[in-house]
Amino acid sequence: MQGTVDNSRRVNKKFDFEAFLNTKTATIILPAIATVVLFVLWELAVIIFKIQPFNLPAPSKILEATIKFAPQLAENSWRTVWTTFAGFVLASVVGIILGFLIGYSKFIYLTFYPLLVAFNTIPKSALVPLLAVWFGANAIPAIVTAFALAFFPIAVNVALGLETIEPEMKDVMRALGASDLEIFIKVGWPHTLPYVFASLKIAVSFSFIGAVIAESIASNAGLGYLIVQAASDFNVPLAFSALITLAILGVMLYTLFVAIEKKVIFWAR
Repeated sequence: MQGTVDNSRRVNKKFDFEAFLNTKTATIILPAIATVVLFVLWELAVIIFKIQPFNLPAPSKILEATIKFAPQLAENSWRTVWTTFAGFVLASVVGIILGFLIGYSKFIYLTFYPLLVAFNTIPKSALVPLLAVWFGANAIPAIVTAFALAFFPIAVNVALGLETIEPEMKDVMRALGASDLEIFIKVGWPHTLPYVFASLKIAVSFSFIGAVIAESIASNAGLGYLIVQAASDFNVPLAFSALITLAILGVMLYTLFVAIEKKVIFWAR
């Protein structure tokens, strides 16, 4: 009898853990625990192996640098965020419009899609020196690079979403007297929204990467610029602090669009 009770308790514990994994709390607690464990192991590794700060600073040293250089980190973080969003907004507008044109027009698809593929294969870091020559070491190269990295996945995913619309659905709408615009509003746009948000989540990360790449090569501010300056001054803890700030900002931007997606296209889940 006692054995039966113990087995029942084990089953309940397993069931509770599985239920916990499906809660919002788990999405916060588990990554937080993993992050703490990572930093603890990192701190211990630096102490045990006596790694010098200019090679790999301990998290405690990075925290000290973060507190000491908090104003510089905040100022440069703001620069990176707004250049990222500027490039991302431009990429979203151009990418969505171009994606719809490619998805709806065979002529535009055959004419422009190969050019888009060719442009996308060019390493964007190779464009940054040219952008610096054209526009100078300011925010414009970062915005253009963020745009260049982000608009292609948006255009491709939007076009893909339109291609997956069942032809029968379009035929039924036309049989009911709907125009192409009405078909787009009532069928094409809702059907494509999941693809749009999937591409936006990818594109915002690409915009962030593009802005930082440009800042590290041709800019007078931003986290990329700060990392290069810190490394040139052998201030490795500050460089790592900027890197961790980048990681936090990247997760925040991605989480923002996940939340917007859940609110806008809740019906697709």
